[in-house]
Order: sequence, then C-alpha cells, then structure tokens
Amino acid sequence: MSADLLPPAFRDWFAGRGWSPRPHQLDLLRIAGAGRSALLVAPTGAGKTLAGFLPSLVALSGTKASQRKGLHTLYVSPLKALAVDIARNLEAPVTEMGLPVRVETRTGDTPAHKRTRQIARPPDILLTTPEQLALLIAHREASDLLANLRCVILDELHALVTSKRGDLLSLALARLHRLSPGLTAIGLSATVREPDELRRYLMPQAPLPPPSAGKGGPRVSEGRSGQSPAERGPTAPTEAAAFVKTAPVPEAGLPSPDPLRAPPSPAEGGGGGAGMADLVVVKGGAAPDLRMLESNRPLPLAGHTAHQSMPAIYELIRQHRTVLVFVNTRLQAEYTFQELWRLNDDVLPIALHHGSLDAQQRRRVEAAMAAGQLRAIVCTATLDLGIDWGDVDLVVNIGAPKGASRIMQRIGRANHRMDEPSKAYLVPANRFEILECRAALDAVEAAAQDTPDARTGALDVLAQHVLGMACADAFDPLQLYEEIVSAAPYTGLTWEDFEAVVDYVATGGYALRAYERFAKILRGPDGLWRVRDARTAQQYRMNIGTIVESAKVKVRLVRSVRAKPGTILPKTGRVLGEIEEDFAETLTVGDTFLFSGEVLRFEGLMEDEAMVTRAGPGTDPAIPSYAGSKFPLSTFLAARVRALIADPFEWDRLPKQVADYLVQQRSRSVLPGPRDLLVETYPRAKRYYLSAFPFEGRLAHQTLGMLLTRRLERASLRPLGFAANDYGLAVWMTRDISEAIAREPGFLAELFAQDMLGDDLEAWLAESAMMKRTFRQCAVIAGLIERRHPGQKKTGRQVTISTDLVYDVLRKHQPDHLLLRAARQDAATGLLDVRRLGMMLERIQGRIIHRALDRVSPLSVSVMLEIGREKVYGEGADEILAEAEAQLLEEALG
Repeated sequence: MSADLLPPAFRDWFAGRGWSPRPHQLDLLRIAGAGRSALLVAPTGAGKTLAGFLPSLVALSGTKASQRKGLHTLYVSPLKALAVDIARNLEAPVTEMGLPVRVETRTGDTPAHKRTRQIARPPDILLTTPEQLALLIAHREASDLLANLRCVILDELHALVTSKRGDLLSLALARLHRLSPGLTAIGLSATVREPDELRRYLMPQAPLPPPSAGKGGPRVSEGRSGQSPAERGPTAPTEAAAFVKTAPVPEAGLPSPDPLRAPPSPAEGGGGGAGMADLVVVKGGAAPDLRMLESNRPLPLAGHTAHQSMPAIYELIRQHRTVLVFVNTRLQAEYTFQELWRLNDDVLPIALHHGSLDAQQRRRVEAAMAAGQLRAIVCTATLDLGIDWGDVDLVVNIGAPKGASRIMQRIGRANHRMDEPSKAYLVPANRFEILECRAALDAVEAAAQDTPDARTGALDVLAQHVLGMACADAFDPLQLYEEIVSAAPYTGLTWEDFEAVVDYVATGGYALRAYERFAKILRGPDGLWRVRDARTAQQYRMNIGTIVESAKVKVRLVRSVRAKPGTILPKTGRVLGEIEEDFAETLTVGDTFLFSGEVLRFEGLMEDEAMVTRAGPGTDPAIPSYAGSKFPLSTFLAARVRALIADPFEWDRLPKQVADYLVQQRSRSVLPGPRDLLVETYPRAKRYYLSAFPFEGRLAHQTLGMLLTRRLERASLRPLGFAANDYGLAVWMTRDISEAIAREPGFLAELFAQDMLGDDLEAWLAESAMMKRTFRQCAVIAGLIERRHPGQKKTGRQVTISTDLVYDVLRKHQPDHLLLRAARQDAATGLLDVRRLGMMLERIQGRIIHRALDRVSPLSVSVMLEIGREKVYGEGADEILAEAEAQLLEEALG
C-alpha cells in the first residue's frame, strides 16, 4: 500500500521519527476515505490507536478551523484513564505537525463548566466514555452538535461489547448513525475469536420484518385506540422455561409498524448489504515471553494472597525498569501494595491504582507512570486496556488469569511495541492456580482465544435509553423502534418487547401505574412521546450508566486536634477515595483499616464521609470488602485444566508439588477424565459430605450447590450447607448419602439430571435473596429506583428497602413485569451462569464417577477449605488456612 495516501506533512512526520506507515494504517485510511466503516484487529503495539485517528487527522488537516461545523470525530473508550492517555498521546502528532486540530476529553471527571462549553463550542476531536456519550445524545442540542460528525472510533471494542455498557454504546451508535448519515465507524480491537460479531456491531443492521396481526403482532387498531396494558391487566406468567425465554407481553398503546413500509436505509438507521464493516487484520508480531514464577516454598491448596511469592515479585521489580503488577480484585491490590512496601528496603517508587481511589490520585499515578517516575504500580482491571506506557518492561499477574484472552490483554502492557516480545510472569497463589496458569501458558502459545459470544441487548438498558431519547426530543415510537433494532445487540427485539419497554417508562408497568412518580414520559396529541418535566430529565442525567456498585462513602483524611486527643477537624483534609457503605457501617471509632496504601484509623461517619486519620505504627489493619466479584474461570480454560488433570503424561510439565498432589489423589480415589464428573462421598466429624468436581467456575458451582441442596432435602438427607470454588463444591448433611447411593443405583444420575434447571431453579429463584439483588441492579439501571436526586443521594440501605418492596409487589401482582424478566435473564447469564451449568449437566450424562471413601480425599481438601471462611485477608487468614489444610491433608493421607 503506497504512502502517497498521506499528505506531505504526515509523510515527513513519520520519516522524522524513523517510522514508516504500516500497511494496516494505510488500509484504514483508504477504507475510511471511501466512506466505509472498518474493524481493525491487531495485537498490542501494532499502532492501532494511530491507525484509528489517522483518517480524521488527515481530513482535518485539509480544512481550515473556520470552515468546520461542529464536532468531527468522537473517540469512545471503556476507561477514563485510557481516554486521558490517548488525548496526551495525540498531542504529539498534532503539535509536531502544527495541525489546526483541537482535542479534548469528556469523562465523569471533566468539570461541569467545561462540559457545557463543549456543547456550545465543540472541539474537533472529543474523547469520551460510553456513559458520557449517552448523555451527549440525550442533550437537547444533540442534533445540532452531532449532525456533522464524520467519524466515531470505538477503542478496545472487544472489552466493551461483552457487558451492558456495550448494549448502551450500541444504542448510542445507532443514534449517531441516524443523526449523521454517512458516518464512518472504526472499531479497534485486540485479537478476538469471532471478529464478524464486532463487524456487525459497528454497522446499522437491517430490522426484523414487522409482526403481522395474525402472528401475534399488535393490530393497528389495538395500538391506536384499543386497551392499554394498564387497562388489560397482567398476562399469565409462563412456565419455568420462561427463565430462558419469556413470551412477548404487549404493554403499550403504540402504533404497529407498517407492513408495507420498506426497511430504512443505512442513513436512516437501517442496515445495508451484509451489515458488516470492512475487516483489517494485522498478522505477526513478536511472540510473548510468558513464564510462571516458580516458588521453592510449597503453595497452599486455597487462598489468593500469594504471600509466599512477594519477595520474588519484589526482586523482579528491582531487576526491571517499570513493572505493572496486576491483581484480580481491589482487595488484593491493597494487600499486595502493602506487602511490597514492607519489603521495599530500597525505597523504590511503587504506586497503587484501582477504581475506588480518588480520581485525582489516579491521575497523579498515571502521570508519574507516563513520566517514567515509578518502578512499579499495583493495579486492577482499571489498567487492563490500552494504556501506552513504553517504559513498562514487565507485567506480573498475581493469581490465575481466569481466561486466555484476559492474560493476553494484560501481557500487552509490557513493551507496548509489536516487534518486541512482551515479558510477563504468572504468579499462582495456590496449587490449583498452578494448573490454571499452565493451561493459560499453553493457550497463549497456541494463540487461542476465549472471548465470550455476542450479547442479546438487555431490556433495562433499553428502558434507560428510551428515557434518554425523550430527554433529547419528542420521539415517534415507530421511528425509534426501527433505530433501536439497527443496533446489533437489539436486532432480535420484537415490537411487543419494545412496547413493553415504552409502557414501563411511561407508567412503571401495570402494577405501578397508580404512582405518578413512575410515569416519566407522556404521549402528546401528536402521538409523540416527551419527557414529563425538567426534573425527570435532570434525574436521568444524574443516574446514567449501567455500572451498579454498592453504595459508597468517601474516605476523608482529617486533622486531629493535638491539644484535645480524640477531637478531629471534620472536612479539613483531602479525599482519598471511596469504600463500601456496608463496610464503613461495621467500623467503630478506633478501628484501623488499609486503604489507599495507608493504615488509617476510623474516627467516625459524618453524612456520606468516613473521617480517618493516619494510624500509628504496630496496628493490625482490616481491609475493606468490595462488592466487585472475582473474574470467573472461562469455559475454555476450564476445559484445558480438566484435560491437564486427566493426562498423567502432562504432569511432567507441572511443578513437583502439584504432580505429587495429583498422584496422591489418584492413589486415594481417582482423577476424572476431561468429560467426566467425579463425585466423592465420605464421613467427617459426625457429618456426611458429597464433593463434586465439574471444573466450571465458582458461579456455576454455587448455582449447582443451591439446586443440589434442594434435591437432597427432598431425599430426606437433611443438607446443612455447601461451599464452592472454581473447581468444585462440597455439600454436607446429617444423613449418610453413600448409603442412599448404594440402595438406589440411579440416585446420582437423578441427582445431577438436567431437569434441575426447570422447576427446582424457578422454585429457588422465587425465594432467593440473590434474585432480589439482581432485580435491584436492573431497577437502578432502568430508572425505577434512582439513587441520586437533585440535592440528595439515597443510601444503599434506602435503595435496598425501596427495590425489595417493589420486587415483592411485582412478583405478586405482575409476575411478567419487564424488570422481573430482565432480572431473570441477568441471573441466567451472570450470577447463576445457568447456560454454562446446563452445558455441564449435558456433558456428564452417563459419565458420573462415584467413589465412596472412608475419609476426605486430597482433591476434596481444596473445597473443604472454603467451608466457614470468614472475610479475613492477609497473613492471619493464610495462617488459619494453613492450619486447616494441614489437618485435612493429614486425614486424607493418614
């Protein structure tokens, strides 16, 4: 591809840096220049970001600033830090070539006055996040602001599309295509398993043919003048299968799509042709240098602190210029940072970065990292994506990576250049994580990917979007429906489900229609829907987004009065960040906890702030608990772990302590094949236990444990509880299950039968507190319960009480309510992992291996250690686990 596509100033700039434009950068320039959208799939360091911006920079360089009309290019990043980093990196070519281009960021940290100015006098290129984009398209001036938008760049697209944030972004993208005909969408992605799914995501899709009245669709007369859903009353709930697929529920008096109307053109938000963007794939690049950190000390069977490896990690930091130390949770980040500082005799500059820290502190850490002032940074997924720090020469990942694609993403942060190998170490925290790390190493060597399948758009997100569109301007329901189904996650949205969403936003649903506060949009005589009032629009803006975390309180470092011990000066110090409200409420004055890399003394709660001072030396701090869960073990990696365990010829590649452990298990019981399920039963301490090892991840195992206890209760075996980890689960009971299995040859097959996902699952959901939590999240996203109000903010307890009351009302009076359906779908794909559990139950049919033992087996020790674990973290927890493990292993091997 000839570099003649580049203007002279750009060719000179490349040459001045000793570079040549890469073929994929020129390919993207050619495709975008022809007005087509494209997906660029490339490994880290291939120059994806520059390739994405090159078409915009070239186009803007050829026009005078005075000739431009509004915003030219939107860049959307999943992380605020990434948007800020890209803006900083863009300044180099813009400044060095003297381009008349204004680049700005717009995130949640951007001051309000600057956001207002950006609407009135927009920059040429605006870098933002999905949430801020949703606010932009819901603005009254959105049509004028975005009418001349020529390009939208979606960075780290593979990470965005797997969640509800991706649903929200897809709806915003459909609106951008509507507002700006001819818009070019450029997706930037790491290597993915199914690039065609991302190609469709970038393009408007052709809508489904409208339902006819004879096939369950609404009749035109019903939609215009028939009964509304509120007048019709609720429909009968469907059977248990509704958990997977619920019957359509017409819920709004809307006009039916015109069967004679042609599908909209791409400019109108419809799909054209195959509805897929062009694809540019970058091949090659240096293979990563990925290793597992070997430990001379024996690793435990459970626990996640990796405290045995901290000295070795510190030594790696000493040996390298700049190291990123990744952990999987914020809790692990605080612990790891503190442990490294204890070992830091060289006083190396080591920093901490996670999402609960104050934004200004995060920015300072990022700036120091970019300036090369830090030797290491302990971080969570907040820095997983795209941050381009060329001086990072090593990545350390503490704990099992849980997925091949995730570890490839993290590895790429080291030596952010395509032609140099990224160097990284995996640091297992226990013996099972060694197996996971070995499987991940093999997957990376084979360049295997385990990115999830494409999502079906969530209805609670759609409800939020519908309200946003009403805030922007009055909308015609038919036009909005056609726009929505042009978004890839919503192509399968039926007219009936769309009616249900609009009716929910308009009335709250049949059971809530008597309460005016749930009516957020009103339909005028012209048939158009409008937001009810300015206050509703303000509440929408304050509650935008799909990330629902536990309620937080700010942590403020205050000064104490020396002359009066115990007296503090409130509101006097800086804010360090935020902790979970539930954790803060467990503290009493004088308690110490670890946060922001410091040991803090709790001085009291004042309004929405936790007042703290620095604790004296010699304290034993707690660590805040966080609502964010750990990553689940991917299906792909789980299959590799099962295969590794089942093949003794592979054990030579494992550390001796793990190989010996597997040999002990084989001698005391058995090891399952890749498709088998091992079930062990044994007595211990006047209780009877069942252990099962599906190797399908903690979420699926927790669901399986809940369902097994119901079935064991019906069998009169009196289960008392269960515990689960990523590899297996254990259920304990008061009656001997081995006898029941011996009496009834088909007992185990019936216990693990696939029909447990029917009535048992529905019955458990009906009484589960987990379902209420899932509903709570859907209710917040859909705007039923608003956490933030003008001038006030609900506490977590207030939100819980509100949503629990509504949940009980809806279950009783409208069991087919939109949000109950959304909550069931979320539970199936998220917290319950029902789909994965169903695949496992199908896999093991006829392949259950049972061993009746007289004592716990070595393999069962790992899951037994999960029983009764308190929220203790650090060396104290490690000591407790070590004592319990030693006792159990002595029993198993004695």
